[in-house]
Amino acid sequence: MTTTATRHFRWLHDFFNLLYPKLCLACGNNLPPNNELLCLSCEFQLPKTKQHEQKENAFTEVFWGRVPLETGAAQYYFSKSGRVQRLIHQLKYDHKPEIGHQLGLLFGQQLREQSHFQDIEAIIPVPLHPRKQHQRGYNQAAAFGGGLAESMEIPHYPYALERPEYAESQTRKSRQERLENAQTAFRVKKPELVQGKHILLVDDVLTTGATLEACATQLLALPATRLSMATIAMASD
Repeated sequence: MTTTATRHFRWLHDFFNLLYPKLCLACGNNLPPNNELLCLSCEFQLPKTKQHEQKENAFTEVFWGRVPLETGAAQYYFSKSGRVQRLIHQLKYDHKPEIGHQLGLLFGQQLREQSHFQDIEAIIPVPLHPRKQHQRGYNQAAAFGGGLAESMEIPHYPYALERPEYAESQTRKSRQERLENAQTAFRVKKPELVQGKHILLVDDVLTTGATLEACATQLLALPATRLSMATIAMASD
């Protein structure tokens, strides 16, 4: 590209950004030129859990006595009406799967530095029922898993698990109701991708853990399979 053409391109780029500035998806402020998701303030101020730095932590405690985990971690804490909740809401309901992918890229860089995450052999997201995935257009957990897989340089199997039973939103259900609904909701569709491997099961948010537990139970029923988990967020209280 000639110098004149380069200057013209930059002028058009700057003019377009002036009319349609890129905004931070967590706080709504303008993004720096090279940032795709978060402003510098949010990159530093979002409540990181740092759970990945310890093999056993507050995340893995949720599953004590429920499923045997190698390790697990959430990327952020979230609270009602906070910036992380805003990110999750846009990821799930505003047709922005790129949020999940970018967060996966960021978190994967951190996970691969920890010895207890370095022998993971594949990433499997919690599946959506086909009807719900068709309505949304994508699986938000798979978007996150894809970013993790790219960053950690390991395979991503978004269809290894399936959800044959359609379930309404569990947001307003009690823990017991979630557990009951999750017990028969999942099955392993492609066991050859799972058996005998250390799997990282991923989802967007850890709440009661019922959905992750149900998926884990199916995966761990396969011989010699080991399991870890990762989510974008978990509640801060």
